Amino acid sequence: MGKSKTFSVLIFTLFITFSAGNPALASNWSLTGDTLIHDPSIIKEGNTWYTFGTGLVGENGIRVLRSENGNEWNKAPNVFPTSPSWWKDYIPYHESNQWAPDISYYNGRYWMYYSVSSFGSNTSLIGLLSTTSITSGQWRDDGLVIRSTTANNYNAIDGDLVIDKDGNPWLSFGSFWSGIKLTRLDENTMKPTGSIYSIASRPNNNGAVEAPNIIFRNGYYYLFVSFDNCCQGVNSTYKMAVGRSTSIAGPYYDKNGMNRMNGGGTIFDAGNDRWKGPGHSDILNNNIIVRHAYDALANGSPNLLINDLNWDSQGWPTY
Repeated sequence: MGKSKTFSVLIFTLFITFSAGNPALASNWSLTGDTLIHDPSIIKEGNTWYTFGTGLVGENGIRVLRSENGNEWNKAPNVFPTSPSWWKDYIPYHESNQWAPDISYYNGRYWMYYSVSSFGSNTSLIGLLSTTSITSGQWRDDGLVIRSTTANNYNAIDGDLVIDKDGNPWLSFGSFWSGIKLTRLDENTMKPTGSIYSIASRPNNNGAVEAPNIIFRNGYYYLFVSFDNCCQGVNSTYKMAVGRSTSIAGPYYDKNGMNRMNGGGTIFDAGNDRWKGPGHSDILNNNIIVRHAYDALANGSPNLLINDLNWDSQGWPTY
């Protein structure tokens, strides 16, 4: 069951053009306008596309891009131009910009999970907004979803909603520390109602594993993660890996049969000469994938990449 999602930032506005062509047919979609973004999440409401991403450093809130055709993008007003006061009850010294929003449509509402934290800390929280119409710009503050402190062995950021094969909502999350976690959500409150499962880590907790994104297709749950070093422009070593499981709570295995809890993961995208450090993906309807990467032709500016997501004869994703 694919979920409906959104595009989930840093330095200055950049105008880029990829190879021309119809988005439905092109490998790299042809993008123009403002495509500056980190941690994109994508959704389509009616004929309008939205991307939500981590806010620019030094600004308030969550960055929003909008498009009428999926190709030409423009900046839209930020979400959270003013921070809710309750955040400081949990994170007294949080960043002014919020991180890694995730947007999905479920049970008649759009649900947006977002992260509040400070760099290098696991004193963090995932909060929730919802609305019946993104275009309205009217969001309901649904408050705290889950938090972490220095007493926890995980980091409550990078939340990602997944709907299982039976229609039940779950939330995956995590960055560094002991890796990627998963918890069942109440379908009315969209907040945790059960245990926290561990589903992916790095060997000996060495380095980042973060930005989980789970989809269900043809009997398998596919777990995409990003690992290594993000946010260093052309020096970023970020890359994406994937594994799959017949159960949403795992275990997840890569193509070679290695368990994701033992550091397994089949590389999906490690970048190229132009696009460095791709990662923090989001998938729409099991056939469109978005992520950010750093443009070597533009001083390492972080930008939105969109591709058609394809599937090979063994059921593994390609692009």
